[in-house]
Amino acid sequence: MNKKNPGKTLSPILVAIDFSDHSSKALVFAAELCSALKRPLQILHVVHDPGGSPGYYSQKKAKKQLQHMEERAEEMFHDFIKKVAQDNPTIDSLKKPTLILVSGIPVTRILEIEKKLEPYMVIMGSQGHTGLAHLMLGSKAEQVVHLSKYPVTIIK
Repeated sequence: MNKKNPGKTLSPILVAIDFSDHSSKALVFAAELCSALKRPLQILHVVHDPGGSPGYYSQKKAKKQLQHMEERAEEMFHDFIKKVAQDNPTIDSLKKPTLILVSGIPVTRILEIEKKLEPYMVIMGSQGHTGLAHLMLGSKAEQVVHLSKYPVTIIK
């Protein structure tokens, strides 16, 4: 419960993941923080079609099946959360997090979801790319840091 408003629950910690090792570390950090602060954990994945990574949501099973990108992403999302929870069995907030799966442009959708949720903070993993690609495009994490109205923590 929120001490300022007894009828309102505590705002969640929102962690945006992309199934990478960096987002796994961000999820563990967010889950530990949620457990320590007694805040709810909300995990977001934005389904997108990254032009530079064709096959990102490809089927990895022996049978080649046609599957909608959203359906495959949902399977991967649940598998990712299950694996992180199994690897970190002592973190209580990983046992029943709220999962949010949306489609769209990652930065735009992260900002839309955070506006709706009004989180305590946003946590994301970052690969820490540098160089020309970073200067031309900027990273998703950096864009969220600059555009967010809430505190953002980036985990490398």
